[in-house]
Amino acid sequence: MIVGGGFAGIACARKLAESDVVHVTLIDKNNFHQFQPLLYQLATAELGTGDVATSIRKILRRHTNVDVKMAEVVAADPKARTVTTSDGTSYQGHFLVLATGSQANFFGTAGAERNAFPLYSLEEAQRLRSRILAVFEDADRDPSLIEKGALNFVIIGGGPTGTELAGALADSITSGREFTDLDVKQARIYLVDHGNTLLSSFSANAHAYAAKTLQRKGVQLRLGVAVKEVAPDHVLLSDGTSIPTRTAIWAGGLMASPLAAKAGLPRGRGGRIEVESALTVKGFPGVYALGDFANIAAADGTELPQLGSVAMQSGHWTAQNILADISGKKQTAFRYHDKGIMAMIGRNAAVAELGKKRHEFEGPFAFAAWLGIHALLMSSVRERIEAFINWAWGYFERSGPIQVLDRPDVNRINWDEAPEEVSTSVPPDKKAVA
Repeated sequence: MIVGGGFAGIACARKLAESDVVHVTLIDKNNFHQFQPLLYQLATAELGTGDVATSIRKILRRHTNVDVKMAEVVAADPKARTVTTSDGTSYQGHFLVLATGSQANFFGTAGAERNAFPLYSLEEAQRLRSRILAVFEDADRDPSLIEKGALNFVIIGGGPTGTELAGALADSITSGREFTDLDVKQARIYLVDHGNTLLSSFSANAHAYAAKTLQRKGVQLRLGVAVKEVAPDHVLLSDGTSIPTRTAIWAGGLMASPLAAKAGLPRGRGGRIEVESALTVKGFPGVYALGDFANIAAADGTELPQLGSVAMQSGHWTAQNILADISGKKQTAFRYHDKGIMAMIGRNAAVAELGKKRHEFEGPFAFAAWLGIHALLMSSVRERIEAFINWAWGYFERSGPIQVLDRPDVNRINWDEAPEEVSTSVPPDKKAVA
């Protein structure tokens, strides 16, 4: 039993399916696998939905010993290795792999859960894209709305997600040619983080490069200050600054998906499941937790970050350990092969620190490396080709993103009345499991 069709769940299923003695049932609320590192490009309309999401059944179509079930898992019994879905159906396996991913962690920030737009799922990226386009359409119709913050965008969180989104949003605003009657130069992008640097897990050189690049693109950095409140029409900072906006974007951190609180397993930082070296859960034989759903220790005892590469490798390793267990062999401790980290900061701008020795690159070379590596991580050849076509078209044609509004629930903003709090994140009963 594998719960979750993200990087970890797919990698585990693929490896297990190579054995004729194994039958895999993979359950996910959605019938698609989302490529989370590219969600910010969906939000800024650089890529389409089909470029960042692929049918799980299509990914696993060649493996006849894998069944895919589209259902929302709402409870788990780790002792019986059983999960229950929202319609009351139960599934049981000899082995249970929990890889249901993550959700936004608002850290108790007032108003954030209701009024900020998180960016950690396909639906959240689609909703954010529609809000960005909606405020431009409203300002184009009534330029006086700019004084009410219509073209102010506040990104909360200076990690890779926030930094990459800030660069992409700045590029899309400056390259857009569709709003010929609107002075898009009045748009303001604010990147807020309580730390004093961007991309804190990167080197000092990367911190400086990212800040310089974003500032050159017009992004206003607010570092060393926290967000006290996210209201429907403004963001209040700890230094007393209030920024009027109808588009506050949350990129401030992750926590485990809701299933973690219902699984009856030991949890640690971020609500994630604590696992042993073989990615098993102590006291629950045959139960594994992977990817963003688990706190996985590195060789030096620190926790590995929530990265797609960690999830993929943990899924592959878990499958090997399950096959070893079936064969009566000893399981082995997970060893993460660190290939490095990288972040895109816009057109021709990226930072990359590759290999164990963290060889540093920046600029166009890192930009090209980012494109190549992220294409290789995609699930199919078709995805890679389509993504490269879209990237190349946007790079050479410079026409800006396609402005298509498709989410009417976030398009309509009542600018005349005092704003009421309305939820901009996916309701709890509609959150994706993976």
